[in-house]
Amino acid sequence: METFTLKGEYIHLIQLLKAVNWVENGAQAQEVVTEGRVSYNGEIDYRKRLKVRPGDIIKFEGKEIKVI
Repeated sequence: METFTLKGEYIHLIQLLKAVNWVENGAQAQEVVTEGRVSYNGEIDYRKRLKVRPGDIIKFEGKEIKVI
């Protein structure tokens, strides 16, 4: 499992997907979230503006990251 160090209180899910290079751009990030391809703490979440905070775990296409 990878880790992502947060430099604030939270990061929006679509921004995180771009920051860790799991998608190429914001449009692609919105698309994969809308299609239900991203898991947030073990459950599919369709919110593009979801606030990801330390301790959260995001999964996408066999990759997993923990926000610290």
